[in-house]
Amino acid sequence: MPVETIDTLVVGAGQAGVAMSEHLTRAGVSHLVLERDRVAESWRTRRWDSLVANGPAWHDRFPSMDFPDISPDAFVPKDQVADYFETYLGRFGGDIRCGVTVTGVARLDGRPGFRVETSQGVIEALNVVVATGAFQTPVVPAIVPEQPGVLQMHSSGYRNPAELPRGAVLVVGAGSSGVQIADEIQRAGRKVYLSVGPHDRPPRSYRGRDFVWWLGVLGKWDMQAKAPGTEHVTIAVSGANGGHTVDFRELAAAGMTLVGRTEACRDGVLSFDADLERNIANGDANYLSVLREADAYIARNGLDLPPEPEAHAIAPMPASVTDPLTALDLKTAGIGTIIWATGFSNDYGWMAVDAFDAQGRPSHQRGVSSEPGIYFLGLPWLSGRGSSFIWGVWHDAKYLADHIQIHAQYRAYRPQDDVPLSSASNA
Repeated sequence: MPVETIDTLVVGAGQAGVAMSEHLTRAGVSHLVLERDRVAESWRTRRWDSLVANGPAWHDRFPSMDFPDISPDAFVPKDQVADYFETYLGRFGGDIRCGVTVTGVARLDGRPGFRVETSQGVIEALNVVVATGAFQTPVVPAIVPEQPGVLQMHSSGYRNPAELPRGAVLVVGAGSSGVQIADEIQRAGRKVYLSVGPHDRPPRSYRGRDFVWWLGVLGKWDMQAKAPGTEHVTIAVSGANGGHTVDFRELAAAGMTLVGRTEACRDGVLSFDADLERNIANGDANYLSVLREADAYIARNGLDLPPEPEAHAIAPMPASVTDPLTALDLKTAGIGTIIWATGFSNDYGWMAVDAFDAQGRPSHQRGVSSEPGIYFLGLPWLSGRGSSFIWGVWHDAKYLADHIQIHAQYRAYRPQDDVPLSSASNA
């Protein structure tokens, strides 16, 4: 079977791969996008049924196309987000093949480019863009051994309350996914325990502007990760039910039992860290700091935005927070399900290239890896705080497409013949 060749191969057709295809098309770079499932498959089948985008439609989109039939200030349901990317790729992208799995990438010997093994044969490419994103391998800490009558699942496997076994539910992790899932299950009439770790808790909106707008004008989308390994920041924010500020006190008042970080399990009894009040207080401090910066920005720029003094009022900590549970007997509490909203890790075992550090993390600057010709896209903090968001990945993709085009020009350069001396003397 002949080996197929291409200038640039893009692995993955989620939001990162779609954005990359657009920019490569605009730059005139021949490329191929490979996707093991369907376009934007994660949005369709690896999210819960009621999920909506965490940012409003005017912001969480690509610059050159609006969401059809959606108010700019609405939060787009997940299936419509997936449809958006599929439509977008058809309008702006290049060649795509779905149902193809990439199983290996290795540098070619003695010539530029890479040998890419796939489920449908071998492809040779000068460049490979790894656009598989940040949500590859669900992380489930090895804390709770298998318990009779208790279903354990990752948040990526949760769909809706009706599909869960009978009984109370423990949700571990209080970022956006964990909070929204716990709230939905409680609204369905189930008893819910929520394990709350360190987090940021921004306002959903303040003084008539969504928090994504505030992050923009305050320059926070451009923030860089402080150090390797500190890239992940748990953020408790929600676009559900029209969008609202997450307040753990309100969840507790509605009957949810908050506990600290889940630490261990012995003989069917979970133990929790005594950090609950501290974690919530630190989240409050983050929330108030955004309000203060917003107020200062309004005053400095003379904006006519209505004051919102009530947003600064923080209610007292409930007794369940100041004197929290430190242990929970799963059987006595009637726990039927544990949902681990504990994030994802990346698996690059299929890549035999020198593009990783000693910990196996991608070694790169703004997605340009230490292995020439290998690029990463869609990772958190790739270039800044906005990199893993829909609009942010679009801008990162443009940077990588420009880099690929510039290096193509270097490869294409051929020096002219030496100018004859007679011609030089007459110059």
